[in-house]
Amino acid sequence: MDFRDDVDLDSSQVENRGGGGGLRGGGLAIGGGAAGIIALIAALIFGINPGDITGGGDTTGVQPTSDTSQECKKGSDADKSEDCRVVGVVNSIQAYWKDAFDKAGNGRYSQAKTVLFSQAVSTGCGQATSEVGPFYCPSDKLVYLDLTFFDELQSKFGAKGGPFAQAYVIAHEYGHHVQDLLGTMDKVGGNSQGADSSSVRLELQADCYAGVWAKNAVDTGFYEKPFTDTDIQEALDAAAAVGDDRIQQKAQGRVDPEGFTHGTSQQRMKWFSTGYKSGEPGQCDTFSGAI
Repeated sequence: MDFRDDVDLDSSQVENRGGGGGLRGGGLAIGGGAAGIIALIAALIFGINPGDITGGGDTTGVQPTSDTSQECKKGSDADKSEDCRVVGVVNSIQAYWKDAFDKAGNGRYSQAKTVLFSQAVSTGCGQATSEVGPFYCPSDKLVYLDLTFFDELQSKFGAKGGPFAQAYVIAHEYGHHVQDLLGTMDKVGGNSQGADSSSVRLELQADCYAGVWAKNAVDTGFYEKPFTDTDIQEALDAAAAVGDDRIQQKAQGRVDPEGFTHGTSQQRMKWFSTGYKSGEPGQCDTFSGAI
């Protein structure tokens, strides 16, 4: 996963807010019972479904602790620094979707910043802590990411990790941004749990969109060469680690499909692979037929 040394990075697409100090109310709207526990665990390790954060907060009160514009200027910086690697990945993802929207006639792609934070953050969807994991907030159209999540992914859930596992997670969250722009999120409504729920279909489509970007990433001009089989395996391994069935088995010793919110390990790997093999967003229709 090597960036082109001479490519210019647009650090304005990533904002570093640092630590948050405490919460001012709000939190995760998670129901009780076994289904609620599983939904919470899913949120903890791989983001949340739109609307799971409540409380209405704003995005003030936490000031940036570092200036990526000074640190992240060229692709060579992305090969040396994790923050700059995030900038490079975000730049590539958004360059791909801008081109894809133009070609498909879906209107103008609107960029979404990624906010790096530590401990806690105030968002347009309410207050959140690091335990929430990576997530996209449709209210302020920002992706939120605490980089310590990737350590948790390895230490607690057995993923192999690696730079491309990180890229896959970021691409998944931008898949939600694409769904927001296209109006796909409206299909979820109250159907937010269960093996055949709209929530699961939404998450699997975001996995597929991540695979589509991966297939086309080298064409965005940010990477020296196409991703290797090892890179793709890192993504597949991360996808498997956050399958509902694996999470439930680890958390409660059994699998309860009625509590699914993100899809099984096999489904997540399948749909990332579908996107990667085809390289076409049109092949990511998880809302028609079996998944």
